[in-house]
Amino acid sequence: MTKKIAAFGEVMMRMQVPENLLLTQANSLQYSFSGTGVNITGSIEKLGYKSALISTLPANPIGDAAISHLQKLGISTDYIARSGNYIGMYFLENGIGARPSRVTYSNRMESSFNTASKSNYSFHKIAEEIDLLHVCGITLAMNENVRQQLILLANLVKEQGGIVLFDCNYRPSLWGENGHIKAKPYYEQLLNIADIVMMNEKDALYTLEYHCQHQEREKQLEELIPKVAEEYNIAILAGTHRTIHHDDSHSIKGYLYQLGRFHYAKKEQFRVLDRIGAGDAFATGIIHGKLQDYQPQQTIQFATASCMLAHTIVGDTPLSTKQEILQASNHQIRDVIR
Repeated sequence: MTKKIAAFGEVMMRMQVPENLLLTQANSLQYSFSGTGVNITGSIEKLGYKSALISTLPANPIGDAAISHLQKLGISTDYIARSGNYIGMYFLENGIGARPSRVTYSNRMESSFNTASKSNYSFHKIAEEIDLLHVCGITLAMNENVRQQLILLANLVKEQGGIVLFDCNYRPSLWGENGHIKAKPYYEQLLNIADIVMMNEKDALYTLEYHCQHQEREKQLEELIPKVAEEYNIAILAGTHRTIHHDDSHSIKGYLYQLGRFHYAKKEQFRVLDRIGAGDAFATGIIHGKLQDYQPQQTIQFATASCMLAHTIVGDTPLSTKQEILQASNHQIRDVIR
């Protein structure tokens, strides 16, 4: 596969509390590196594509460690600039039973990525060299400087004939009070650029401020998503509905809207080892389906299986191979592989 997929986003240090301890109980932490862009490019690399991350890392040993981690995943670091002194961190406490998992961010706004200038990147050259760009609402939420860089790069890729994927990923805690009002015009700009969009009815209702008479989620989805597709001329929209059950298992039902028609994957129920990064696994499944010219039903089954498997892997970056995802998609017997 010669297609080159790139993502624009921040590399973060994940500080995980061991087992199910509280941060106040633990006296050690397990660190790794993550971020939506890392997850996307690391996952797509496992599917056989060339991938690259567009980011800035500090020019110190922490940045060196992050570079080493990306290289282990097979991600090209050619588009990573080195400047500044800080990396954003988050502390992960794994919940259990009635206690949910919790993420606490630290030093994010002062990170090298979020303080980098446009001159750190050769955006015109990058846009000429990549076939698909992934951007997300988390990066869009950081600050005005990063927002303008993201929008510039997305426009350049589109001008060069590349594919732009926008994952809405609206995070209220990052946008602040009444954040949807601030976010809406930027989301509208990206929706006007994007060819593929990851979203569901909540994004249409609460960020784009669409109106809907229905109360049931699937009916809301089926009323609102066609409106978004038509207004912004988006070729593919996809997303998931998650249900958390009383026994702590989860269910995922994926949808894909293309050429005026909805396609649904079979609802999958499974146990969860590590939830973070599962949405990125779903997005890489959609990317793979698009680039391989899968039929819509095949694409959504593949993406949903990819999402499900990501819940079984420790760490943020999904690491399932194409064969493993196809086996899960076909519901082959889950027995010991000998």
